[in-house]
Amino acid sequence: MNLSLKARVAASFIIANMVVLIMGGTVFFFLDSLNSQISTITDNTNKISLLSDEVRMSTVSILKLQKKILTTRSNEEDLRRLQVLCEGFSTQLQRLDSYYSEVEAKKIISKMLGYVESLQTIVGKSALFYRDDAGLSTISELTDKILESFSDFQDIQYYQNEQRDKQVKAIIGETRRNMLITLIITFLGTILLSLVIPGKIAMPFKKIRDAVRELREGNFDVSIYYNQNDEIGELAREINKMIVSIKKFEELRADRISVEHRKFDLLANMVKKNIVVSNARGELVYMNNSMYGLLDMQSDDVINKEFGDVNFPDSIVETFDVAIKRRSKIENAEITVPRRKKVLDAETNEYVYKDQGEPYHGFANVIPIRAKESQSDYYMMIISQEVFA
Repeated sequence: MNLSLKARVAASFIIANMVVLIMGGTVFFFLDSLNSQISTITDNTNKISLLSDEVRMSTVSILKLQKKILTTRSNEEDLRRLQVLCEGFSTQLQRLDSYYSEVEAKKIISKMLGYVESLQTIVGKSALFYRDDAGLSTISELTDKILESFSDFQDIQYYQNEQRDKQVKAIIGETRRNMLITLIITFLGTILLSLVIPGKIAMPFKKIRDAVRELREGNFDVSIYYNQNDEIGELAREINKMIVSIKKFEELRADRISVEHRKFDLLANMVKKNIVVSNARGELVYMNNSMYGLLDMQSDDVINKEFGDVNFPDSIVETFDVAIKRRSKIENAEITVPRRKKVLDAETNEYVYKDQGEPYHGFANVIPIRAKESQSDYYMMIISQEVFA
């Protein structure tokens, strides 16, 4: 799929925004889930607490009325009130039972309901048989059992409250862990995207940069391989065309230089004088055959090497130094060239130059070939045994 650079940058921003939205949505989901669970637990706890308070108040009221019945002569009104309290107490226990799923809690609530129903029955009979002493004693026993069961229920309720606190902490811890995992995954995903997407966008620019560096180093056998039909692809194709054009121009220039060099070499060898050419860095770039014969050297020994590296005659080196420093012409400088021959030293087993015969004496003119910049200048020395007119 070929996308333009603009489309790819836009797509990367869209992906980044989607990652942020997904992360935000996930965090919101976890927080909302945490809020819902805690709200549910809190609502149930509040309702259970309210019902427990009502049950506690009803138990206290039953105990108070039971004490009154036992300590004083009971009447029809006290028994009726006790009957009403037992009915309300039974309703409260039934509602409380609906909020519990634990077997032990439901068992105690069921036992309390049984005692309350028994108390209701005894109260009804006591009212029917004119409140006999046996019925009143049974009422006392049943209220004591109700109180004992309520105490057991309170113990279970305390335990349940502790379990609810642990459950809330566990829910908060799980939500925190899920959010941390989500943040880590998002962070790693963001790092991955930040490494991949910019790399994909920057890769073609890197190819273009490398190609330009090769061109700067003079390597014209380079090409940018990029097959996307986008702005960078168009730029790469144009640069490839430019490289082909530069390569053709360089080949033509090299051919022209080669032709000119052959012409210069031909003319220089036709002249019966010694010719040496140096660049502005003091490196030898040309000598004609006459000069090679005078110095008994080969082209590989001197071309593109500095004077000091090839054991050149001092008078020639000094004359070139003056011309290069002044960037000016030197006329009729005295030149002395020792007659040296390259021979093999028997002791060191290396080739050395040894003086043989009378040295060559002559005069030299140095002609500067100037360029726009001094480091691009060339200096041609013509040596003759006669003084130049």
